[in-house]
Amino acid sequence: MKLNFKKLDPRATVPTYGSDLAAGADLRAVLDTPVTIKPNESALIHTGIAVAIPDGYVGLVYARSGIACKRGLAPSNKVGVIDADYRGEIMVSLHNHGTAEQTIDPDERIAQMVITPFLHCEYEEVDNLDNTKRGDGGFGSTGTM
Repeated sequence: MKLNFKKLDPRATVPTYGSDLAAGADLRAVLDTPVTIKPNESALIHTGIAVAIPDGYVGLVYARSGIACKRGLAPSNKVGVIDADYRGEIMVSLHNHGTAEQTIDPDERIAQMVITPFLHCEYEEVDNLDNTKRGDGGFGSTGTM
């Protein structure tokens, strides 16, 4: 599948996969100078690119495991959603969940984007839902039945 993208900043780079079987393509920071994010704060980081996601697909922006686990940095909204009709710049609001300041450098890999199909549903209200073994068992209920 080919995905059209546009550089909105000449410093922007094409999203790249870290390995042949990687699901997410790395997004890189487009910055004039390094940005420091204090603990419990967020910073909006530009990528300098826009994408044309085909109908029936969505771009999901996830944390990169390296900076999330080692440095406590992850998207503020946990998973960013890029709809097929959005043509603006992809930006990532990184939140510092750690206890130390973290600095993002220009061209640093800051997140990963997965392109995946989705279903559009027609929601129909009913009086009852079909029964299942789990039923309405919520958080922590599986494995206890």
